[in-house]
Amino acid sequence: MTRIVAGESAVPKRKRAIEAALAIGLVLLIAVGAVVASTVSRNTEAQAAAPSPTPAAELKLGYFGNLTHAPALVGLNQGFFEKNLGSTKLSTETFNAGPAAIEALNAGAIDAAYIGPNPAINSFVKSQGESVSVIAGAAAGGAQLVVRPGISSAADLKGKTLASPQLGGTQDVALRAWLGTQGYKTNVDGSGDVAINPTENAQALKLFQDGKLDGAWLPEPWASRLVLQAGAKVLVDEKDLWDGSGSGKPGEFPTTILIVNKKFAAAHPDTVKALLKGHTESVAWLNEAPAAEKTAVINTALQESAGAALPADVIDRSLKNIVFTVDPLAGTYPKLLKDGVEAGTTKQADINGLFDLRALNEVAGESISAAGLGQD
Repeated sequence: MTRIVAGESAVPKRKRAIEAALAIGLVLLIAVGAVVASTVSRNTEAQAAAPSPTPAAELKLGYFGNLTHAPALVGLNQGFFEKNLGSTKLSTETFNAGPAAIEALNAGAIDAAYIGPNPAINSFVKSQGESVSVIAGAAAGGAQLVVRPGISSAADLKGKTLASPQLGGTQDVALRAWLGTQGYKTNVDGSGDVAINPTENAQALKLFQDGKLDGAWLPEPWASRLVLQAGAKVLVDEKDLWDGSGSGKPGEFPTTILIVNKKFAAAHPDTVKALLKGHTESVAWLNEAPAAEKTAVINTALQESAGAALPADVIDRSLKNIVFTVDPLAGTYPKLLKDGVEAGTTKQADINGLFDLRALNEVAGESISAAGLGQD
């Protein structure tokens, strides 16, 4: 029998407790469902509101009027870039050396650039990896230390004055690093056992012709111009300093690479891929075109970008010293960083993440390695 107390319902307390628990559970379930639905709705709305990557309205590209930048020269002259960029407007700016191009890129004046590796390393280090990505190689080789005929060995350089294109540039670092191996001390202010005066390439040629410069470490065609037009001789061909231990390619070292502003690349990956398509077509053309056609096209492009064509013998000598390749030779970068640190133009840092070769490998259908320093 069930005992009934005055004021109580005849329904057992246990039953009422179960019913209450079920009711509370139902309310909680509805509330949780509402929260989940709201969250899903907000996420869906956010995804819908977030802009998907789109081609850039404009791509601003920097390069030098040097033969080591022939992929840029040819890509522009032959229309490879414009064809692949489609509706994206292409504008260009020429530079004399890498540090100036890096300043322009970091300031937003350009979005991508053909440049030497050391300024790219410097920018990456100073920005703690936020500024640029190396997305392809362009040229290997094509840099030499050329000097007056009376200089026959490193021992003859003490007290002499040499030039490089710009402080902290790739040839500047190479010159300082090599002098260090010869026992000379150099300083970024131009003092030391050998004076190094960063000088614009055309001005270096004039100073050498006027007897005010003893030599210069220069990229092509300037090394060839000093040899063929000013009577200089080669003291060091930089290819002889690279044994292939980092890249597996003896004699090859990166002279020109293609970099892009990281924010631009994140916002416009399709535009970067289009740029790389034009770039790979340009490199392929340089490696396949007949010599006479190659000389004519490069000369026309130099006339347009640098304001002057070159004698055929200068172009011929220059091209023999250069390898055009989309491989940035990532395995050489630890040495390039070390050289920059020892030269006093770069701080020691971790350069992992410098490379992003995923789009290049997709476009080129290759497996070019980032050597553990980024994505490939």
